[in-house]
Amino acid sequence: MPVRTTRALRALILATVTALCLPATAARSASGDFGPLPPQNPATAANGTATMHGDSASSDTTPYAGPGSGTVHRSRTALASACPTVVIGSDRRPVALCTTIFGRTPTVHLLDPATGADLAALELPKGSLFGGVYAYLDNTDALVVVDGDANLLRIGHHPTAAGWTLTVDQSTPLVASIPSGDSIVGLSPGWDGRVWFATASGVIGTADTSTGSVRTISTGEGVQNSISTVPGHTAVATDHALYLLAEAPDGTPTVEWRAPYDRGPGRKPGQLSWGTGATPSFFGPGTGTEYVTITDNAAPHENLLVYRVAGGPTPVCTTPVLTQYPASGTEDAVIASGRSVFVTNTYGYPYPALPAGAPASVPASAGFDGGLSRVDLDADGNGCHPVWNSDVKSAALPRLSLADGKIYTVTVSGPTGSVGAQTFASYSYATVDPATGAQLSSSWIGLGLLYNPLQMTGTTGADGTLYQGTETGVLRVTRG
Repeated sequence: MPVRTTRALRALILATVTALCLPATAARSASGDFGPLPPQNPATAANGTATMHGDSASSDTTPYAGPGSGTVHRSRTALASACPTVVIGSDRRPVALCTTIFGRTPTVHLLDPATGADLAALELPKGSLFGGVYAYLDNTDALVVVDGDANLLRIGHHPTAAGWTLTVDQSTPLVASIPSGDSIVGLSPGWDGRVWFATASGVIGTADTSTGSVRTISTGEGVQNSISTVPGHTAVATDHALYLLAEAPDGTPTVEWRAPYDRGPGRKPGQLSWGTGATPSFFGPGTGTEYVTITDNAAPHENLLVYRVAGGPTPVCTTPVLTQYPASGTEDAVIASGRSVFVTNTYGYPYPALPAGAPASVPASAGFDGGLSRVDLDADGNGCHPVWNSDVKSAALPRLSLADGKIYTVTVSGPTGSVGAQTFASYSYATVDPATGAQLSSSWIGLGLLYNPLQMTGTTGADGTLYQGTETGVLRVTRG
């Protein structure tokens, strides 16, 4: 049987099994207001736990109920690393991609699902800041990531007589296909098994790891966020425009449309680069793929931009968000589900480090107010309207549970300047009502850098355990 036929058959079986195994609430939320989930990518682990943003569409939703709004218990796994990505496969074992505080070395950790303990670790060659951030878990529970030498790796975890080990089970070199000194930023699998990637200099490509074939194009524009895939389409946001892409039969990316956006006068405080801070998110009330959205970098308030995937580069929705403050901006992807989009404000958030070459911010500094906004598409899909603005001061990228109808995040209070966020700022596990923006609960978890989530997103496992990456490890939250 040809390789691609075999791959397609495996993909069909996986998609069918995954659909049967997901909880009944996966298709719609508890209230029926949100959903459906995006289609299950046959090349990844189950939606909700496969990528930093939950799924390859980057919806930042989950089919699993979280720890809830009642009493919770928390524990912390100290890893001396910032851990932006925690993914969970069919064996329920969390895999964390972290970057060490000292040396900025990307390191993969396998965690014990019962206790959160570190079971095994594997260091990778280091590259750019974002090279140690974006990864996904494939349909065999292997972590797919690019190392600092531009090798596309599949890292498996395997039992041994002494416990567990992490090993590089496959390596596909990409270095010959990208400019010297460039680095891979975004990574996401297509439905045909090829792996899509984007580089910091704007090269977009696909890699067939079964043959080693790599095909690329160049946009000539910088990329600082991850990329998203749904059936037949890939979305990449550069620092100038949103691109919707398909692929030729040999895997060469083809541009379906390009939509330039307002990139503003410069990098805003609380952002890591000049341009959009958002990974593109696919969503929609029918298939979960009808629309794609990002935020721009307009001043003083950023705009939410929503495009119809089949409609070309003219947005169906352009509206300023987080207008309850003098200025707004975000380094977070949005939550996108059904007809609703939720945007987090990171304007003024004090990141402890910036990527090499990041320009000075405009203005030079600002306080951090936080806040969330919800925007809904109009019923006819040709416009949008604000639903609520909230003052919830989220220090993490929130996640919407379609099972229990709650938004989960970590909030911050107290001194949140560059020093205060690392010392006396107070961090709390919190739930938010997506219908109103009201905070439903708050449970204190700790002070300072040990608990600072750095605007990273949490992942909820099928058992309801929330794993939240922090500046120094992984926080584990369970129902009380």
